[in-house]
Amino acid sequence: MEILIVLAVIAVPVVIILGYVIRIYNALIRIKNQCDESWSDVETEMQRRYDLIPNLVNTVKGYASHEKELLEEVTRLREQAVADHGSPAHQAQTENMLQGALGKLMVRLEAYPDLKANQNFLELQRELTNTEDRIQAALRFYNGNVRDNNNKVQVFPSNIVAGIFGFGLREFFELQNEEARQAPTVQF
Repeated sequence: MEILIVLAVIAVPVVIILGYVIRIYNALIRIKNQCDESWSDVETEMQRRYDLIPNLVNTVKGYASHEKELLEEVTRLREQAVADHGSPAHQAQTENMLQGALGKLMVRLEAYPDLKANQNFLELQRELTNTEDRIQAALRFYNGNVRDNNNKVQVFPSNIVAGIFGFGLREFFELQNEEARQAPTVQF
């Protein structure tokens, strides 16, 4: 009888601790999956932007032939961004360059009244603006999930479970380029 009491005294805390470890592990898995899903959403929105850029560039070419250098830069940066499958931090660098070039292009195109009146251009410009908004929303959601993951991985006692099972910190998608942080200046 005393052996059963000793076993019960030992088993109950072990079962409680095991249950707690399982709960933390499952929470870490959920956060990991949310990070993966939200990053996939970011990549989907970026692909949408990449698909719009060639149409925008082709529409502009006929109107702004002397902007050839900038158009080529946008095209080159788009190709570079499409090919970049590195970490979020690395992709952020590529995206910053593309976003900056697109901003410059849009500001320069304000000087072409015929182009601004072109229905194809207006529709592409609207779609690109809408896509940029969707990318920003997806990035905010992704970064929120990364914050939750990193908190769970770093806070005691879940950090112990995370360390045992190999869960690690995730990278935020951050603007590194000061130029990309600034709104473009429009001068007439």
